[in-house]
Amino acid sequence: MFKKFSHFIIVFLLVQNSLQAQKQKADSLANRLTVEKTDTGKVKLMWELAGLVNVYDPERALLLAQQALSLSTRIKYAEGESKSLGALANTFLILGNYPKALEFNLRKLKLEEKRNNPRSLAFALMNTGIVYRYQEQYQDALSYYYRSDSVITQNNLEEIKYYIFMNLGDVYDKLNNTDSAFSYFNKSLILSTSLKNDDYIGNSMTGLGHTYLKQGNYPFALLNYHTAIAHLQLANDDIVLCEAALGLATLFQKQQLKDSATYYANISLSIASKDGFLEKQLEATKFLADLYEKERNVDSAFVYIKGVQGLNDSLNSKSKIREIQIISSNEKLRQQEIEENKKTALKERKQQLQYLFIGMFIPGFFLLTLLLSRIRIHTRVVKILGILSLLILFEYLTLLLHPTVANLTNHTPVYEMFIFVSIAALLIPAHHRIELWLIEKLTHRNRSIKTKKINLKVNGSPDELNSN
Repeated sequence: MFKKFSHFIIVFLLVQNSLQAQKQKADSLANRLTVEKTDTGKVKLMWELAGLVNVYDPERALLLAQQALSLSTRIKYAEGESKSLGALANTFLILGNYPKALEFNLRKLKLEEKRNNPRSLAFALMNTGIVYRYQEQYQDALSYYYRSDSVITQNNLEEIKYYIFMNLGDVYDKLNNTDSAFSYFNKSLILSTSLKNDDYIGNSMTGLGHTYLKQGNYPFALLNYHTAIAHLQLANDDIVLCEAALGLATLFQKQQLKDSATYYANISLSIASKDGFLEKQLEATKFLADLYEKERNVDSAFVYIKGVQGLNDSLNSKSKIREIQIISSNEKLRQQEIEENKKTALKERKQQLQYLFIGMFIPGFFLLTLLLSRIRIHTRVVKILGILSLLILFEYLTLLLHPTVANLTNHTPVYEMFIFVSIAALLIPAHHRIELWLIEKLTHRNRSIKTKKINLKVNGSPDELNSN
């Protein structure tokens, strides 16, 4: 029950249009990507494109999202990193690779915890909970949902309160905690009614219908299911419509109304068959097989039991295909990471060579300045060379120390500035002393040379003195 809700919560990275419309939009984004010049623009188009194609072409989605992640990491574009990680997580969730989906959601969460974006943090926490919910680890799911709810409440994020209420209601329904499930489904209904969104209302009332059914409150269950179906039909939300119809069938079965139970179970089966919802087909078929078996209608029961077997075979086949896709996607992702690591290593090597060259240039430049002391040179030139050497040395130290300082200060600009100002405060006096010493040495040498020349002009050359 409520698989639709989990998909719906992460809808900000999916689309609700038809498959054809998705493909058309994807083609448009792909064309824009080929002509995009800026790196940030490319990252944005890649993660958007990955979110569009992940349903019908998950391998392409993984490739695009990984490329977007690598580029955004290289250019230090935090928003791009977060969105790319989210696109990877959602694609793996669609593939059924929950461990990978959890891995990328946790990476996204770690990134969001360092940023000042409450909305993104709330969704990162919520989506992490959704993965745990898919793995039926409901207590872990609740933990992350409540953390998300705390962020939403503290920052008054009204536009996403509906999602967290639905998720909390879903998990409590799974745990058969009907009081808590009712509370959150009811909160979601109040919000959805104010938003006048048929799909939201239909989802909330289906949840309430399930809760009332478990509580044995059949009149209210009937009312909520019927109202939910009307809204879901307006919203064209067939997957939850299957669920609401089967809920009604279960309600009528409990009331010993066999004809009504059969009618609504067949509606659920018909919609699920039309749309290819195998899991919903199986649920409705199992319900009908059990119903006819209890009524001792052997022929009908046999037909639906065979249907259950066929659907189980189809689901098992689908599961095997999914397992192959998971293995394939994991390997492709591994190969991409290897390729990206090679590129990163090559870039780091180039940087190291540049640092080595600069490190050799600085003492060479200083030695050149000392060699100039052997010739007559104006003190202004010495000062200019000294300033240049100081600037080069300071920039070199900044380049060399920045990664360490950034990690030490957790990328806090104020602390980084304080450290580098302190370094500059040490360098400038030291440089000033060296500069004065060098000027003194050069001017002293120049004075000596000048004195000798004056003496020679006054007294003549040493040879002339000897001849006299």
